[in-house]
Amino acid sequence: MPVQENLYFIALVPAEPLRSEAWALKEHMRDTYGSKASLNSPAHITLHMPFELKQNREKAVIASLQELAEGYKSFNIDIDGYGAFPPRVLFLHVVPNATLSRLQSDVHELMKRGFNVFNADYKKKPFHPHITLAFRDLKKERFKEAWEEYREKEFKADWQVQGLTLLRHDGRQWQELAQAIFANVAGVDEEE
Repeated sequence: MPVQENLYFIALVPAEPLRSEAWALKEHMRDTYGSKASLNSPAHITLHMPFELKQNREKAVIASLQELAEGYKSFNIDIDGYGAFPPRVLFLHVVPNATLSRLQSDVHELMKRGFNVFNADYKKKPFHPHITLAFRDLKKERFKEAWEEYREKEFKADWQVQGLTLLRHDGRQWQELAQAIFANVAGVDEEE
């Protein structure tokens, strides 16, 4: 019997209250501009694009992500305003920082070397951290209206990142499967 393949991706999922604030913005995009695709996943910053993997490799990915996470300490993510990838994507702008970039690169290398997964980046574009509010199902004309509403709006937030999240697609939407906690986060055994 063949082993089932699932669809996964790796992300940073924000803590409250940012998590709920971003969800409310996604709902506004659905209700006002007809874009509901982003509601298929929690608010997140993608560190590794969706990839297929045999289900029997799931535990190994989780263990490898935890091992990677133990080399990191919690760090702050700042959100400053909105951004866009015309003609369909609207997002919360994540202020780039060195730790975030290094983490994304380390996740990319881990998946490539440990699991032969090579699609870490979208169309080979450089890492551009963001939290998507609307994307593929946002019609071009509605994008223009939405961008007009959001381009000058203020939005500032931050959160202390506690770890990485592995998400798995259940056939309808993305579910948080496991979190790999950083070394200095309470509740983690720090024995050497």
